[in-house]
Amino acid sequence: MDVTRQDRMLTAALAQALAYQAQSLQAVSRTFALTIPQLPEALRDAVGNGYLLCRIADTIEDDPDLPWEKKAYWQAEFLKVVEGAGDAAAFAAAFGAALSAAMPEAEHDLIRHTPEVVAITHSFTPAQQSALSRCVRIMGMGMAEFQQHASLQGLADMAAMDRYCYVVAGVVGEMLTSLFVDYEPRLAPHDAEMQQLAVSFGQGLQMTNILKDIWDDWQRGVSWMPRAVFQRHGCDIAAVQPGSHDPAFAAGLSELLGIAAGHLQNALRYTLLIPAEQTGMRDFCLWAIAMAVLTLRRISENPVFASGSEVKISRSTVHRVVFLSRLLHRSDMLLQLSFRVGVKPLSLSPAVGRP
Repeated sequence: MDVTRQDRMLTAALAQALAYQAQSLQAVSRTFALTIPQLPEALRDAVGNGYLLCRIADTIEDDPDLPWEKKAYWQAEFLKVVEGAGDAAAFAAAFGAALSAAMPEAEHDLIRHTPEVVAITHSFTPAQQSALSRCVRIMGMGMAEFQQHASLQGLADMAAMDRYCYVVAGVVGEMLTSLFVDYEPRLAPHDAEMQQLAVSFGQGLQMTNILKDIWDDWQRGVSWMPRAVFQRHGCDIAAVQPGSHDPAFAAGLSELLGIAAGHLQNALRYTLLIPAEQTGMRDFCLWAIAMAVLTLRRISENPVFASGSEVKISRSTVHRVVFLSRLLHRSDMLLQLSFRVGVKPLSLSPAVGRP
């Protein structure tokens, strides 16, 4: 086969893989399917691919039928594939056969297409590949560690929650920052500050998800709540059930809402370091921040909710977020003002929110 024909075939295969990536993002994440297209074109493929790699790692973690030892094994096997030391097709076949039928079809489909996803990964620059593989390594190993002790007893304290949020979300913020700085040279002087703030950014988003999904996780026999926070208010988190009217539980929940809001304040600081002309990069961040703030407000307004669906923001609210972001994304002053208005109903804890 001549070199030109081989190059054409590789280009066609990569184009097909990228088309699958765009389709899969729509199936596995409403939020990222909305925000990733706002990024500059040169960033979209790498960020979208990084998300799908994390989604595969999440699929391993989320399988209800796999013991933690098996999850640790599959995380290690997947890392080999990402780093080019394992066979992607063999992984897809073997893990696909082990994956629980209870998992969503979109995630079964993603596992079947692991070879295409990883082929995209391996088409990136060495710097981009390094950022993605580092994220998968830390996330996979960290999630396996936490799965070993997951139960309705929750996490020990706020430090344990910080660590959990780092391995499932903070490290994603670090990955995104590496990709952003690699793309936009004007961010280089802020690299160290942004890497710190990125961890806090990720924690704000992850804490929002944890608080929204507390009772959905409870149904699966898992809690990611910090016991010590609730104990300080006189509440045993392991004994609380959906729809609880316990004032002690409400007090602990309110404290966590304030901590999450503090992290989101850092997320805004992070976003404002991005040059105002990079409106797509700013929108990518701003939409996530705004949706998280509005979710925290929904929880604060209805602390006796019994399901994540009760506090999930509506599509019309998302459309309003998009509209306002596009109006304000160049103005640091208006964005800061909007954030202060948004978090006003919450007991913001900025000191806790510092990285």
